[in-house]
Amino acid sequence: MSDRPSLRIVGRQAKCPICGKPVEAAHRPFCSKRCADIDLGRWLNESYRVPAHERPADDGDDEG
Repeated sequence: MSDRPSLRIVGRQAKCPICGKPVEAAHRPFCSKRCADIDLGRWLNESYRVPAHERPADDGDDEG
């Protein structure tokens, strides 16, 4: 075998994306039901958006 020490994963505490508190396993990736509900509300209100650069429509392509 090798003389090198075995590697181990050092636990890094995940943080809630809403408030920054440590994550609770029951509500992962959030710290509480409250933060999970806040996130769901943001999705339902379409607060989260992906920016897109759309090309202008070319009117000549649809006509036959």
